Amino acid sequence: MGATTSSQHELLARESQRFFEERWREGDPWEVEGSELDQASYESQAALLRDRTYGKALELGCGSGAFTRRLAEIADRTLAIDVAPSAIERARAAGLDPNAVHFTVANIMDFDLRAEGPWDLVVMSETIYYLGWLYPLFDVGWLATEIFAATREGGRFLMANTYGGEKDYLLRPWLIDTYRNLFINVGYRPEAEEVVAGTKDGVDYEVLVALFSKPAQEPV
Repeated sequence: MGATTSSQHELLARESQRFFEERWREGDPWEVEGSELDQASYESQAALLRDRTYGKALELGCGSGAFTRRLAEIADRTLAIDVAPSAIERARAAGLDPNAVHFTVANIMDFDLRAEGPWDLVVMSETIYYLGWLYPLFDVGWLATEIFAATREGGRFLMANTYGGEKDYLLRPWLIDTYRNLFINVGYRPEAEEVVAGTKDGVDYEVLVALFSKPAQEPV
């Protein structure tokens, strides 16, 4: 896949898992459970989705399952993946019904998105800017096309990303907007968009929550 060679890709995959595993071993590295901003963002995301139920949902970069719990309320079956084994261990400990929610350790860039699809809903919250940091843009673009291909016609893709200031180089607004536009460029249709404002660790932030849908193909 993508533009990286096999050896480069393997190195990036190892570095990705090492980076996130080290942080999740320490607990909740991003303090999402106790953050009013993160919880407000999750509620905004869930509110956009609650106008329907979903047969099959896929969450990419689920962390400890903070948003997965909300997905379980509106999806018959949810597959949630994360690269860090410690994050998945914490997510499983939350006690969600294993018949409805399955957590698995996997690198998004290696995971076969189409294998169990098509998906009625794909969610990627606060994840893509880390992929943009670790992987070449071509590979991130390849991932976007794979997500689109794995989404059922009429299905949805939900993405949320934080706008940061100049010191938060991964979260610079022009980068966040570029990621949003990437998914429009691969074929998704914008459906709804909200900005959630709040404070975390004494810093003001805004979170861009964007909901997209996959159009039905025109009859030939």
